[in-house]
Amino acid sequence: MPSFPPTFADQVIAQSAHAQFESFLDEHRAALNGCLDGLTEEQARRSLVASRTTLLGLVKHATFVEKVWFDEAVTGRSRAEIGIPQSSHDSFLLDDDDTIATVRRAHREACEASRQATSSLGLDDILSGHRRGPLPLRWVYLHVLRELAQHCGHADILREQLLNE
Repeated sequence: MPSFPPTFADQVIAQSAHAQFESFLDEHRAALNGCLDGLTEEQARRSLVASRTTLLGLVKHATFVEKVWFDEAVTGRSRAEIGIPQSSHDSFLLDDDDTIATVRRAHREACEASRQATSSLGLDDILSGHRRGPLPLRWVYLHVLRELAQHCGHADILREQLLNE
């Protein structure tokens, strides 16, 4: 019998569209955070591709994504006020004090803040704080879900490379 992800559960299927979006986002958030399970600090930081992409950097970037789309876009606070880089490119950069524990904790905290920021919003509510301009929450959910799904795929490949060395 095949194993299905939690979002295949009847209770998720019966939920509102807003709750379904949150369920799918949480599934991908957890998968990306989980890509660091059982790795050493060196493995998490190891660069296996020509870009800045590392497993630890992917989770750090995912924290940036949460803050851009669910803090900046919702509240209108600037990236400087939020404490994140101006460029997404720089969000993959690791500081010397970034560890698996600190990056995972920051990611979990950002995800919880995202859930709280959107809990009272409707899918058609317009988020006007992002530099791109006003966007409905529905579009933001789809965009973030697409980005997380892509990064989960990147993480799967990097993790496979690391564990098969």
